[in-house]
Amino acid sequence: MNAAAPRFSLHRASLTLGVHQVLNDISLTIHDGEKIAIVGPSGAGKTSLLNTLFQQQRAHVALCPQADALVDILSVYHNIYMGQLEQHSSLYNLLNLARPFAKPRAEVADIANRLGIGDKLRHSVDRLSGGQRQRVAIGRALYRQCTVFLGDEPVSSLDPVQSESILRQVLDKHTTVVVTLHDVSLAVTLFDRIIGLKQGAIYFDHPASQVSDADLAALYDQ
Repeated sequence: MNAAAPRFSLHRASLTLGVHQVLNDISLTIHDGEKIAIVGPSGAGKTSLLNTLFQQQRAHVALCPQADALVDILSVYHNIYMGQLEQHSSLYNLLNLARPFAKPRAEVADIANRLGIGDKLRHSVDRLSGGQRQRVAIGRALYRQCTVFLGDEPVSSLDPVQSESILRQVLDKHTTVVVTLHDVSLAVTLFDRIIGLKQGAIYFDHPASQVSDADLAALYDQ
């Protein structure tokens, strides 16, 4: 058992939005070093659970939300650079907006190239496809250079080959990763621990190697 304090901890947590209870009696502990996929049917509460975890560590987490939160009028470069806005002064950020400095330009270009969007750096993001926008949002999260990554369906607009390649980069660059995924095969292949969420409650929480076809069939059985 890991004796260190957990990175995230929930004890019998519930959440109601309007008249709907979206999380119900969630108890969960996540330690540094874990790579976790949250799976379950649409409306199960996966996004709400991820956001609840984010609120515990928001200053120390690279978040990739389902709504990519990009600034459409800005370039791919500047949207990725936004991952480090908080690390620099307002003057530095303003000058870099007008004329990118060499160091961040090279760092952002390296990330963009690894994500397959290196040729789009000067394009405004409103000109991009959904999959390209997702890669920009992932690039912004990578550029934060945090040890913890939280992603809400971060590769949902990408094909399976691209999805696996980019998730492997995310896993390689972060000590602790928690993502929601619709693609169960990616979850089982790439992650160490799988949390199945159904109707706002934890249906199972297993090492990936112990998740059975029966577990998944019951999880998605409506």
